[in-house]
Amino acid sequence: MAIQIVMDHTGDSRHPFNADDAQELAKAKQRFYELTNIGFTAAVRTGPGQVSQIRSFDPNAEETVFFPRLVGG
Repeated sequence: MAIQIVMDHTGDSRHPFNADDAQELAKAKQRFYELTNIGFTAAVRTGPGQVSQIRSFDPNAEETVFFPRLVGG
């Protein structure tokens, strides 16, 4: 089972989905593009302690983490 983890000011929310279920996969893909379109950065784990930013939905990613845009000053 794959999971999408969305980080925000309250902590995180987790959205598991079965990549073999077309309906769940479509929902995960929609969530990916909704979040990235509003400024979240998506990253997948590529190895122990390593992550890589992705710009398109990867249905084979076991874990995708979404980070909100940083605001500072």
